[in-house]
Amino acid sequence: MNGEFEIGDDLTRLVDGVVRSYRADERTRHIGQSFFPSRTEIGELIERLLELVYPGFFGRQGLTDHNVAYHVGELIPRIAFIAHRQVYRSLCYHDRISRGGATHDPSCEARADELTREFLNRLPGVRARLADDVQAAVDGDPAATGCDEVVLAYPGMLAVSVYRLAHELHELRVPLIPRVMTEWAHRMTGVDIHPGATVGRSFFIDHGTGVVIGETTHIGDNVKVYQGVTLGALSFPKDAGGRIIREAKRHPTVEDRVTIYANAIILGGETVIGHDSVIGGSVFLTSSVPPRSTVTFAPPDLRIKGRDGVSRLHDGKQQTIIPDYQI
Repeated sequence: MNGEFEIGDDLTRLVDGVVRSYRADERTRHIGQSFFPSRTEIGELIERLLELVYPGFFGRQGLTDHNVAYHVGELIPRIAFIAHRQVYRSLCYHDRISRGGATHDPSCEARADELTREFLNRLPGVRARLADDVQAAVDGDPAATGCDEVVLAYPGMLAVSVYRLAHELHELRVPLIPRVMTEWAHRMTGVDIHPGATVGRSFFIDHGTGVVIGETTHIGDNVKVYQGVTLGALSFPKDAGGRIIREAKRHPTVEDRVTIYANAIILGGETVIGHDSVIGGSVFLTSSVPPRSTVTFAPPDLRIKGRDGVSRLHDGKQQTIIPDYQI
């Protein structure tokens, strides 16, 4: 035994088995097609975009007023090159699918040119929105030491940053890429924001893990959510043929200055959380809440048994002794 595994004569049989599985089911393969976006390049695009919108935090450090313009002048062409290539591939792929496998529309390249330029033109506006989001985190979290810590360390901020960038591509109707971008952030942070969601200014996700925000969610300004919050669909409306109506609003509307605490679940396209409301932890909502409401979940009485054998409610009031198996 040399510690190395040798496949030997099994290789041919294994290869044949895998290739036969490709031919037997086309749903999970992409072979013989020219146009398809690259997850690897989209990941590189995200990293370069973060370097652009947060100079000095991602990528190159040591930037100064003297060299920052040179740095941006190098970075933007790289971003443009990757973005254009991936937008072009996504457009061609989408056209081929919509034409039932026919040759792609020859206008793809011109459309990719236009969309890439428009996306790049929107980046200063994205930076302005992200600055408000960073400030919302600083103002909303007493543990935050400042903007630097929020940008450098907060997973919710990273997820929101990638969402803001992806949302612009979604608004431009670029296929596939926006969803790949937000799923990249999902893997990195545990926060799942669909690029089609509409999110207002000064949005803060505290802690972040397990947050889910669906495609047709509308969120107003100055909204704060905690870990485990779900803004999801209650049901999927269908047409007469039983097919999902994908354009329907399926997810809630959250108006301005709402706080939603940990593990709250809010479902349904007709559900509206009125402005200036507070939704408590672990609340389950499928109906609307008027403005300036506080919604809380009343837990059952908690009983705590001390070493003296006396059971007490969580408010400290003494109760009768309860056997161990009932505690």
